[in-house]
Amino acid sequence: MFLWILVLAVLGPVQSGPQTGLHPDISDQELFWGSDQYDFSVVLSAGGLECFWHFAHHGEKFYLSFMVQWVTGVGHDRHLSVSVNAPSGLLLSTVDDSKGQINFKVTETGFYQMCFSNFHNRLGNMQVFLSFGVYYDGYQDPTQQKKEDKKKKEEAKKNLNNTLSIIEEATHRVDYRVFHMFRYYSVGRMSKSADYYLLVSNSQYITWWSAALSLLIVTSGCLQLFFLKRLFITKTSAEKLRC
Repeated sequence: MFLWILVLAVLGPVQSGPQTGLHPDISDQELFWGSDQYDFSVVLSAGGLECFWHFAHHGEKFYLSFMVQWVTGVGHDRHLSVSVNAPSGLLLSTVDDSKGQINFKVTETGFYQMCFSNFHNRLGNMQVFLSFGVYYDGYQDPTQQKKEDKKKKEEAKKNLNNTLSIIEEATHRVDYRVFHMFRYYSVGRMSKSADYYLLVSNSQYITWWSAALSLLIVTSGCLQLFFLKRLFITKTSAEKLRC
């Protein structure tokens, strides 16, 4: 017993800091740190909660876009509760809507936690499209940046007509803008898929109600015809007609 208390006392302060290593209680599917950008869909059960972790370095920019594609169940509540926590456990941002975006500058290196809760819709599942990742926007330490600027000025004087540096800079600028265009394309694709699922759901709803109303009209007509025929039924020849 004393040994367990000593182990907990030693490990306790270490776990309270930023998480820069792998989490032992999290599967590999929930940890994302091999690429800068991810796009996929996930199904949340009724009242369920899903969390994912993505590794980010200090100075990078973190972004998260999400959209609810379809919802099942009775309530059909399309609201999704989203929260992003820093490696130290600090809550950075929360969104409670059917779609949204979260962007912030990374201030500490480690695994950033993204949690998606379906507690609004406790009687049905929902499918959510996710797009998240990090990108580098040229951040540098001020002192290091001054050194780099001075070095660049000296190199610019020596290589004023260096075509390769101009091509490299233009390529970097084009790559940066293409990256942001891809982000906007992902948001547009999420909107299109959400509209499609909503259209399918409304089509099924109208079809079922049309069939139910048609059956009700046919049944009402049959009952009216049955009661009209009953008015003209006679038991004997001496009795008068009911109508």
